[in-house]
Amino acid sequence: MSIDSGLEKTRGGFLARLFGRTQEPEVTEEWLERLEEALLRADLSVSLVDPVMLQVRDVVREGRAKTVPTVLDAVTDALVQVLVTEERRQGGTPRVILVVGVNGSGKTTTAAKLAKRLKDEGARPLLAAADTFRAAAIEQLERWAQRVDVPIVSGRPDGDPAAVVFDAITAAKARGHDVVIADTAGRLHTKGHLMDELGKIVRVAGRAREGAPDEVLLVLDGTQGQNAIVQAREFTKAANVTGLVVTKLDGTAKGGAVFAIANDLRLPVLWLGVGERPNDLVPMDPRAFVTAMFERGREGRPAGRPVRTSDERP
Repeated sequence: MSIDSGLEKTRGGFLARLFGRTQEPEVTEEWLERLEEALLRADLSVSLVDPVMLQVRDVVREGRAKTVPTVLDAVTDALVQVLVTEERRQGGTPRVILVVGVNGSGKTTTAAKLAKRLKDEGARPLLAAADTFRAAAIEQLERWAQRVDVPIVSGRPDGDPAAVVFDAITAAKARGHDVVIADTAGRLHTKGHLMDELGKIVRVAGRAREGAPDEVLLVLDGTQGQNAIVQAREFTKAANVTGLVVTKLDGTAKGGAVFAIANDLRLPVLWLGVGERPNDLVPMDPRAFVTAMFERGREGRPAGRPVRTSDERP
C-alpha cells in the first residue's frame, strides 16, 4: 500500500473537506479559525498549530497570500519542514537495529516488514526474537520470518532478551548477515523493571559489536495521537531513540498526529505503517505525506504532485 492510499481516512476527514474549499474568493478571519480548528481536530498538537497559524496570519496580513489556495500552500510548506530529516549515520557491520514500543503498537510486525524491505533492497537481514516475556511474540515473529523468508534467532520464553540480541549479532558476524533487527519486549512505559531491561539490551549489544545499536526505532500507534507522545518520552529515557515508526495510519482519521510526534519529540519519523501486508511499511517522504493528507481534491489544480512511495530509505 502507498502513502496515498494508506491515508484515505485522514484525507476524507474534516481537514480534507476544509482544504477542498478553494472556491472561497478570499481568506477571512472566520476561515482562518476553521483552519486552526481543523488542524487541531486532525490531532496536530497545540505547540505546532500555534506557530503555524501565527505564520499564516503574518503571510495574510502582509499580503503575500490573499486566496485560500495560496494560504494552503503556505501551510503545506510549513508542515513539510516539520518532517524533513537529516541523513542517517552509517554504523558498523552488522548494522544493529532495535525495535521498541508498547504491546499493540505493531512493533513485531514492523520488525518483520523492515527485514523484508531491506532484503528486497539487497541486504542480508537477520531477525532476533528478543521479546522473551511473551511466548506469543516469539511465535509471531517466527511466523513472519517464514513469511518474508528471513532467518531468525529466537530466545526461549522467559529467557534473557539481552542474550538473544548478543547471540543474534554474533551469528550475523559468523554467517555474513549485514543487518540485525531485534524485536524487544512490548514493555509498558510505566513498568520500571522492563525499561531497565531495555537499557541492558542496549549495553549488551554494544559488547557484541562496538558502537551498537546503530538505530533504536520506536514504534508508535498512530491512532493513539497525543498518548503516543507520552509513551515516547518515557522510551527515550531508557534508550537513545534515533527514529520513529508510526503505524496503523490506514485506520485513523487523525494522521496529523505524525506532525505532532515529530515536532514535540524532535525525532525523525522514518517509516510509516499503512496496512497489514508485508509491503505495507513505507519510508517517510515528507512532501508525499503532506500531499496525500491535504492536497487531494483541491480545485483548480491536479491532486498535487503525483504521490509516490520512494524506493530509497530516508
